Parts: sequence; C-alpha cells; structure tokens
Amino acid sequence: MPSLSNNLEILHVRRGLMLVLSSPSGAGKTTLTRMLLQERSLDLSLSISVTTRPRRVSEAEGVHYHFIDKATFEAMRSAGDMLESAQVHGNFYGTPRAPVETVLAQGRDVLFDIDYQGTQQLREKAKADVVTIFILPPSMAELRKRLQRRAEDSHEVIETRLENARHELERWKVYDYVLVNDDLDRTFRDVQAILAAERLKVLRRWAHVEHIVNNLLAEH
Repeated sequence: MPSLSNNLEILHVRRGLMLVLSSPSGAGKTTLTRMLLQERSLDLSLSISVTTRPRRVSEAEGVHYHFIDKATFEAMRSAGDMLESAQVHGNFYGTPRAPVETVLAQGRDVLFDIDYQGTQQLREKAKADVVTIFILPPSMAELRKRLQRRAEDSHEVIETRLENARHELERWKVYDYVLVNDDLDRTFRDVQAILAAERLKVLRRWAHVEHIVNNLLAEH
C-alpha cells in the first residue's frame, strides 16, 4: 500500500493551467507579467505568440515572438494548430497549440498576456484549463498619467488608447477575477493568491485525488 508521503506526492500532481492577464494599455498587465516570470518559485512559462509582423531591431526571435510568414500562419490556423489568433493593423498574431499543450501536460502553468478576443478564443477551446484575470486602473485620470509617463506616444495616440480602454473596461464581466491595480505590490500578491488557489482545485487534480481516496477506502 502506498505510504502517506507517496500519497501526498501524488496529490500534488496535476495538469497545468493557462493564466490569462488582460487589461487596458497602461493598467499594469505587462509589469505584472514580468514580475510573475521573475518569481522563480511560481515556475510560470510565458506563452510566445507567432506573428507575421516584421521583427523590430529590439526584438529577438523566440523571446518576443516567433516571426513567420503569412502562408505559414494561415496553414497553422487552417490545421487547427492555433489556440487563438487575431489580425491587428494588417498583421496576424496567434498562440501555437503544441508548445502550450506540452507544458500543461507536464503539470506546469502557462502565462498569457492577451486581450479580450484572445481570451474568449482560449475559453472556447480549453475552458477547463483557463483562469482569467482582468486588471483595472484605479481611475481614468491615473491611467492617463501612466500613459503620459511612458513618453512613448503622441497626444493623439494616448487619446486613442484611453478611448479603447473605455471599450475594454466594459468586458470585465467575462473574467474570473477582477483586480484594481492601485498598489502594484498588493496586486501582485493577489495574483499569486489566485494562482495558488486555482492550482489546488480538485478539477485540476481529479485523477490523483481519486487515487488517494480509493487507497483510503481500501484501508482496514
């Protein structure tokens, strides 16, 4: 009969999950993504998208994106090899299915930095594996300040981002969790707490919990 230590080890074996962070531009999604990846104890793997967009000088193949041509992209999408895809400003972006499935099967989790449309596609294809978090700014005034502090965009671009943010905010109801990022460290702790709780759900460890329960019931 398996020992208690063996049973506890089995109990922690599970299928991985897809952790999705979404937010309007400037609300903190990218910063939180970086913080999560830097926390090695969380053992998160970042999903690397493919794109038909030309590589920028500052970008590295396989780090920021996998850069492919349009014909390859369309072939992958037609074959069902994409978990989600979108067209933005004439370029195509998507998440290859195979690398994500490989990580999930190892019992490890994949982090996604994607928008509402990508999140909905993931849910349609793998609802049981997906955990979604929407990050809100504390106010529109603060969001404007954050965008201005970047010093990357013109006034017109910032106004467009703010208008797009208003449309994105209306999508909050479709997410599993909604966090207000008025304190970055606290928001980071909240995301970690969500991840810890989701990892313990019986749904993700069903076969292993069932194995332990059966062993317990077999004891005399």
